Amino acid sequence: MGSTFSTRFKPQRDLPALDGKVYLVTGGNSGIGMYTILHLARRGATVYMGARNESKATGAIAQLEAEGLGPGKGRVVYHQLDLSDPRLAKKSAEEFMVRETRLDALINNAASMAGPYEMAKDGIQQMVVTNHISPFVLTNTLLPLLKKTASEPGSDVRIVNVSSTAHNFPASEHAVFDSKEALNNRFGDSITERMKRYGYTKLMNILHMNELQRRLDTENSSIICISLHPGSVSTPGALEGIKDSLPFPSFFQTLVSLIFKTSSTGALTSAFAAGSPVIRQQPAKYKAAYLVPYGKLGEKRPEAKSEALAKDLWNTTEKFVAEIGL
Repeated sequence: MGSTFSTRFKPQRDLPALDGKVYLVTGGNSGIGMYTILHLARRGATVYMGARNESKATGAIAQLEAEGLGPGKGRVVYHQLDLSDPRLAKKSAEEFMVRETRLDALINNAASMAGPYEMAKDGIQQMVVTNHISPFVLTNTLLPLLKKTASEPGSDVRIVNVSSTAHNFPASEHAVFDSKEALNNRFGDSITERMKRYGYTKLMNILHMNELQRRLDTENSSIICISLHPGSVSTPGALEGIKDSLPFPSFFQTLVSLIFKTSSTGALTSAFAAGSPVIRQQPAKYKAAYLVPYGKLGEKRPEAKSEALAKDLWNTTEKFVAEIGL
């Protein structure tokens, strides 16, 4: 146990100096996202906190500064981002490109967890919009800036999707992405079925990175795409999901907070994916990789390795995005 802990990835020791580098972390005002930001900023990076609520974000930034970025270290900047609507995601990306001339890594961390089934205004279930379609639009809109940064000498550009081991939850027959109707698979309303619905979107996150990596490789781009499972983490989002889904929520919230990892620990794999030099040293090993704590290569389920499913998801998403005028 002691040896495992001593060799765990430690951002302040194992990340290089990140001065001059720029990162965008979605869902950054709490939980894993907030501590991913802290790990990167402590190494000198400018990190944009993508969040919907400005007052919560500025409060989170004050908390991070109180926890200490260190003298002469990086800075954390609020950036308005709402993933509930792909149009707002696109607008946010366009505004980011006005603010910045480079982007060294995009970390798509924000996600909706285990809530009730809800249909968004464009006829796609809300969880799919928030967890996949809006991050897809955000990523594609920022891609020119990411590619521009990747073209610079000595660059190390990455795109990271925070997925989950929950991608294993839906049955194989539910891993279908070839139509708008498929994306609206309801599952059920029990906590188990809600977690399958969430896992369905987390499978999308992996397939998204697989297909984007394949496309970038055909362009001989140096950008590395990674998906990851952060571990079982006691985040505000997870605790909120328990409150809404289980009997005796207070008991289960207390239990989760005792046995699950802290957000700071849960952010280690995200920080590794975004900035560890090990990844750039072995790009073939890490392109389209799925990481598990703490920065180890994990095993994807068979459906998460399927090129056909990745293409289905990309084409269906692209078609939907075109239908709504994006």
